[in-house]
Amino acid sequence: MLHKKKVPLPNSFYRYRGELEAELRSVLGESTSPLHVMMRYHLGWVDEQGRDQETPGGKLLRPTLCLLACEAVGGDWHSALPAAAAIELTHNFSLIHDDIQDRGWERRHRPAVWRVWGEAQGINAGDAMYAMAQLALLRLEERGIPQEKVILVSHEINQTTLQLCEGQCLDIDYESYLDISIDNYLEMISKKTASLFECSLYFGALLGTDNQIQISHLRSFGRNLGMAFQMQDDLLGIWEKEEVTGKSPYTDIRDRKKTLPIIYALQKAEGEERERLLRVYGKARISAKDIAQVLHILDSLGARGYAEQIREQYYLQALQELKVAGVPLSAQQELGEVAAFLLGEESDCYM
Repeated sequence: MLHKKKVPLPNSFYRYRGELEAELRSVLGESTSPLHVMMRYHLGWVDEQGRDQETPGGKLLRPTLCLLACEAVGGDWHSALPAAAAIELTHNFSLIHDDIQDRGWERRHRPAVWRVWGEAQGINAGDAMYAMAQLALLRLEERGIPQEKVILVSHEINQTTLQLCEGQCLDIDYESYLDISIDNYLEMISKKTASLFECSLYFGALLGTDNQIQISHLRSFGRNLGMAFQMQDDLLGIWEKEEVTGKSPYTDIRDRKKTLPIIYALQKAEGEERERLLRVYGKARISAKDIAQVLHILDSLGARGYAEQIREQYYLQALQELKVAGVPLSAQQELGEVAAFLLGEESDCYM
């Protein structure tokens, strides 16, 4: 359920953060070119003039999962740092482009890159961030990773990036249609969100072991966790407060995003309720009154409860994959704590 007591950041995030940030800074190098300033700005390291300025950046969720997976299967997480950095850079490349496509004015409580330097330069910054992710992976050989595995992770990150782009393409395309099915939605989030979670766990496990059973289960854990995470984000985007999400209230409704509660309501609504929904989602601009009508219809149809139920199914499936992965109990507990944090659950209920 939403509106729970805020779950603290698991301790594992602090264990890796220092060396992970050092790896990211090393990958980007010391160039002071405008392109590098934009990338550093997006990551929260500098201000608009390129002056050092530590601002709250991302939580490094995906690379932390990568390093946890590596350690869980008995590997040396230090050797996986380049892959973890590549995952974070890939994620941030997608965020820079998403902000342009979604007209997002802010990212992490600062003006988005495109708002400061313009759309064209924002595209350049995102493209450069993607290139940096590719370069980061080449550093794996310096950490003693066999060339065959470096090739595997390079192939995987490109496949994952392609899925990210396909998912974003579907998400934008769905804004123009009202007959989106639940299956359409699941396909979209499996690409846009779950694919990078899956990649994160896969990289960590692959670089830490040759045990294909462990790799497979941890990979599935990541995919199911990513699905649940996106559904949780959908719920927060409608029913949570701005100070919790950091986003303006009801942005997904204003942008006519086809999130899980909305798709469910569009399928279940009949008569006057359906006409109201179709009328609102057919408008070029959605007003505060329109949003109130949509919220009333969502509540009357039980859309929130339905979305919470589906989210819980994926979350429990993720935990089941973790249980059978054959990793030590301590590793299960740490990965479970991260999963609980992402879903706003109490950390002692993941097992």
